[in-house]
Amino acid sequence: MSKPPKKQRLSVYLEPDVMKALAAHAARRNQSRSLIAEAAIASFLSPDAAERQEAATTKRLDQLDRRMTRMERDLGISVEMLAVFVRFWLTTNPPLPEPAQAAARAQAGER
Repeated sequence: MSKPPKKQRLSVYLEPDVMKALAAHAARRNQSRSLIAEAAIASFLSPDAAERQEAATTKRLDQLDRRMTRMERDLGISVEMLAVFVRFWLTTNPPLPEPAQAAARAQAGER
């Protein structure tokens, strides 16, 4: 039987926050920090990492597209509702008498 290839040593310097996150993740998984770091590096270097990132980006863009479509629909409903209200308001309110119309126009001109 052949022996598996011997692992090689690598020394890296990590920011304190990254080191704390690595240690916490390793403790939660009950694994060594070295094993977690090796898996993270292998995942980062794997050819499917770009595909996973593209899939995540595509998923996010799809979510944004659905939200935008929903907002466009809601805006259309709001505009139609406002138009119906204005039409109703204009048909149910009687016009102002002629002297009051002149005063209303003057006041609107001031605004």
